[in-house]
Amino acid sequence: MRLVLVRLSALGDIIHAWPLAEALRQARPDIHLSWVVEEPFQSMVAGHPAVDSVVTVATKRWRRRPLTAGTRAEVARLRTLFHELQPDVALDPQGVLKSALITRWTGAPRRVGLARPWRRERIAGLGYTEALSGSTSYRHVVANNVELVRAVGGTPPSQLPHPDGRWLLRRSHDVPPGASADGNPIVLLPGAGQAKKMLPVATLAEVGRRLVALPSAVEVAWGPGERERAVAVAAAAGPGVRVAPPTSLDELVRLLAGARLVIGGDTGPVHLAASLGVATLGVYTATDWRRNGPLGPRVEIASGIPADSAGSVSSPHATPFCEVTADEIVELALKLLD
Repeated sequence: MRLVLVRLSALGDIIHAWPLAEALRQARPDIHLSWVVEEPFQSMVAGHPAVDSVVTVATKRWRRRPLTAGTRAEVARLRTLFHELQPDVALDPQGVLKSALITRWTGAPRRVGLARPWRRERIAGLGYTEALSGSTSYRHVVANNVELVRAVGGTPPSQLPHPDGRWLLRRSHDVPPGASADGNPIVLLPGAGQAKKMLPVATLAEVGRRLVALPSAVEVAWGPGERERAVAVAAAAGPGVRVAPPTSLDELVRLLAGARLVIGGDTGPVHLAASLGVATLGVYTATDWRRNGPLGPRVEIASGIPADSAGSVSSPHATPFCEVTADEIVELALKLLD
């Protein structure tokens, strides 16, 4: 069986789709699994033990220049590649228009996504021949993703699976997390894909100021467009808190793998750190951690939403709003460091 998995972006969402790839491989060891992903995230898929090949796309560039000869040529090459692959099944856990369109382009006779309300965009259903229900046991997006294993006759795991990113370490020279805690930095993450997910500069600076007094090295890591915010956090925190150098995704893996503790909001690097087995504190102020919080063996969540608070699985996109103080963050950080 030839299968195409369409999960284009972003970093955290790709990490949350790893358990689906693993479930597919376990259910059908004979499959050839191709993963379609945006170019910047290729390294988060290439080399995964459940993935046989990677197909890269550039939907942002295509949308900016839809009528150029270059875009038309790239799309034509993609469709030719799909024709050569001849997939039997295409799965779309992303559930938005662009992923559904690419799912349709695969030409697979069976094109499967999630049903509403588990699917992000209703219109995405136009790209599918089948739509499966998400999880009725867990709110988390990982549980919804692995439900798609039913498309190949598999059974979703009874327990919520945690993304395992340790495979990323095997292609580098990293020291495994926790091997040398003394001197390893606490990493603060000031950025996120949306402003509402970012921790206030003053709050994160206060956290850094208090943690550097443990004593501990504290670094503020940043991605594209986040350097100014990182500099502001380090400056407000004072001596001992420094801005990390720029990193590629592979370099970010190395930085996080060697961290003593990682603290951040709802952002991809938090999920990456958790998947590496690093002590991780996710601070959720504007999104529901029960749906998309980090999963891993050493994870704590700072949020105003308790684990047993009301919330229907049938309305998975409800968005909470709550404040989390520096005191609360530091208390949980010390718990993880203990």
